[in-house]
Amino acid sequence: MKNRTLSEIARDVLETEAQALQTLADRISPDFDRAVTLLDTCRGRILVTGMGKSGLIGRKIAATFSSTGAPAAFVHPAEALHGDLGMITAQDLVLSLSRSGETEELLRMVPYFQQLGLPHITLTGRPGSTLSRTADISLDVSVTREACPLQLAPTASTTATLAMGDALAVALMELRGFQPQAFATLHPGGNLGRRLLTHVGACMRTHDLPTLAPETPIHEVIHTISAGRLGLAVVTAGGDIAGIITDGDVRRAMERLHASFFQLQAADLMTPHPVCISPETRLPEAAGIMQQRKINSLLVSRHNRLLGVIQIYDLAI
Repeated sequence: MKNRTLSEIARDVLETEAQALQTLADRISPDFDRAVTLLDTCRGRILVTGMGKSGLIGRKIAATFSSTGAPAAFVHPAEALHGDLGMITAQDLVLSLSRSGETEELLRMVPYFQQLGLPHITLTGRPGSTLSRTADISLDVSVTREACPLQLAPTASTTATLAMGDALAVALMELRGFQPQAFATLHPGGNLGRRLLTHVGACMRTHDLPTLAPETPIHEVIHTISAGRLGLAVVTAGGDIAGIITDGDVRRAMERLHASFFQLQAADLMTPHPVCISPETRLPEAAGIMQQRKINSLLVSRHNRLLGVIQIYDLAI
């Protein structure tokens, strides 16, 4: 062990924790489905509790639930036993974390949970432990070994517990149909939240847009696309959008037509009725349209009048 390089130690830690997660995934059972269904019935808060390292993991799990639309709070067991039990209501649900399943402070809280009739889910490394027997549902997050060479510091076990918490939160999120707009509403101060809330009109390109008439000869079409630096040109007639020509359209036509290529006009190459969106469209929706249509650009318009162009590179979400 002492002869290992630092890189070898790092690799062993990561491989140990990765194996713990794979084993955890292989153990997913109907109890997981039952746990998520129980979480979905909660009309109060999901109260996450745990001591020591489990408590630190619990804080993150509670934050993940809250940020994905399921109100949650972390309850410190020691503080709860000294007055914070008063924050718990009959509408809440308890998610307790304990590697041993024998954490004294958690076990002392159980009678209060039972008195209120609270649903109780536990994540424990010992399925037959006292704590697991008191819970409505106990999910096994045990690991065969820790990444710590002394097998003392919680490492792989805390990773497994955190991952199971993430799995519960994401499954509940999908069960409830939690959408990007709701996520953005809960994250207004962050960069991601701002992007999710932003409309296309705030990001679209509006200056020097490459436009041309249907009768524009092909050599001018090529020049317009190159000068516009968007990889496209918009064909307009009487101020209305008539079609779009991309640099790919030009290349394919050149390969197909050879000598007759230079006799073409814009109308011969354009794709009529291109996909357009309004400036009020939110960025995630615009990204979804591009992904579905397998295109990199969208025209932004109102009443079929070109207002701007937005590309996948402008979204960055």
